[in-house]
Amino acid sequence: MVDPGGVRESAPVLAVVVPTYRERDNLRPLTEAIATALAGIPFEIVIVDDDSPDGTAARARSMAQADPRIRVIQRLHRRGLATACIEGMLATAAPYLAVIDADMQHDERLLPEMLRTLREGTCDIVIGSRYIEGGGTGAWAGERLRISRLGTLVAQMVLRRPIGDPLSGFFMLGRGLLDRTARRMSSSGFKILVDLLLSAETPPRVLELPYTMRCRELGESKLDLAVALDLVLLLVHKGMRRALPPRFLRFLASGLVGGAFHLAVLGLFHLGAGVAFPFAQASATGAAMTINFAVNNRLTYRERRLRGLAELGGLLRFCLASSIGAAVNIAVADRLFGLGASWWIAGLCGTALGSVLNFALSSLFVWARPPRTDEIATLPSLGFLREQVR
Repeated sequence: MVDPGGVRESAPVLAVVVPTYRERDNLRPLTEAIATALAGIPFEIVIVDDDSPDGTAARARSMAQADPRIRVIQRLHRRGLATACIEGMLATAAPYLAVIDADMQHDERLLPEMLRTLREGTCDIVIGSRYIEGGGTGAWAGERLRISRLGTLVAQMVLRRPIGDPLSGFFMLGRGLLDRTARRMSSSGFKILVDLLLSAETPPRVLELPYTMRCRELGESKLDLAVALDLVLLLVHKGMRRALPPRFLRFLASGLVGGAFHLAVLGLFHLGAGVAFPFAQASATGAAMTINFAVNNRLTYRERRLRGLAELGGLLRFCLASSIGAAVNIAVADRLFGLGASWWIAGLCGTALGSVLNFALSSLFVWARPPRTDEIATLPSLGFLREQVR
């Protein structure tokens, strides 16, 4: 409600953050359902859209014209559910903050009970849980359920806490917990809750409330291989005490794929087809570079993915960058070996330096992005990567 002077009559007690990408058709039914569930509670809905090509942000702004409880943040040149949620929560003054997906699979009718539980002061975060008594995954396909269960089990092992659904995308917390934790979060990938739980200085008090997942009726699911990879690398990142940024870990993982492909092609050409080793090695190197580029383009830098002719130009630049890194790798390894270092130490040092150089050059010259001023993460001893590690 707004008074004649344009000032909201009552400040929101609860902000419901809705990260979106290509969810235009779900916005109206979702906001109406939230408004019905929160009748009598001062609230606002913060829609954070990653510049969806289907006009999600425009639809949200049109709805906000008719309902001042709806706010819109449209993000350019970046994408990611975790960062969208954090930006949405930081953009509101509400003392209580909820995160809910835009696909209508979460049960918004649980929001009042979540808020009531938090306001009692017996917990710091309330999770809508699929995996405790009374909850469920609805009509999920068997494969999706198995993947979810496996991811949940791994997250529980890392957390070392009896939390039934640490990968839930439906939860509520108080402003204090966010303020104490936001700067410590990796803000990578889709599983923001486990990032929040792992980033807190002291383990937050958690309470889970059961709900049953609904089936998506409109739009398309965003779950893919990249989501699973992000979860694995987030857990690795946290397990290493944030020593390396998630994007660099994705880059290294892509390199392992390329390395395996290199050996396969080399063996096929040299051993299988009898091709001379130098020619087989050259062919395998070119094939591995192509695979590395394809994997990085679709996973490591998916929010900056190159398409069409830009992808071809990116491949050429990636091969050049990789060649420079390979030359440094060989030179460093040879020099260390000549100074008396063990062959494996020399090889590892050369590979490590070559990988860092490849990452830096690729980020700068292959998947460069428009300048930004909101970077907050860096490698402690590699300041020149400041604009690239996230």
